[in-house]
Amino acid sequence: MSATPDQSLARIYPPNSVFNSTLLNVKFFSSCFAGAVAGILGLQNWAGFALFVVASLFTSLCIYTINCQGKPARFIPSGWSGLLNPGQENISTFILVWTLFFGIVHVYD
Repeated sequence: MSATPDQSLARIYPPNSVFNSTLLNVKFFSSCFAGAVAGILGLQNWAGFALFVVASLFTSLCIYTINCQGKPARFIPSGWSGLLNPGQENISTFILVWTLFFGIVHVYD
């Protein structure tokens, strides 16, 4: 069996891949939590989406200060735009959890 190539020369650098998956997981769980809060509080229409925007901004701010140490361009290739972008899957997750919890909690209202 041949020797493994140096990790810095590999196409996919494992530490960066782990950091990116952690970043996506944090954004995913933030969307789930925001959807649950919006559903439990009974928010409807723009109030629910405003909560999603606030939760996304808060999550991005936490990632900026804790994970990126104030330098997002060093860790994320697109810099601020990649940090603030919630992603289509997170918006869908938010809506799914929002409607689920709204239906469970406010079924007889």
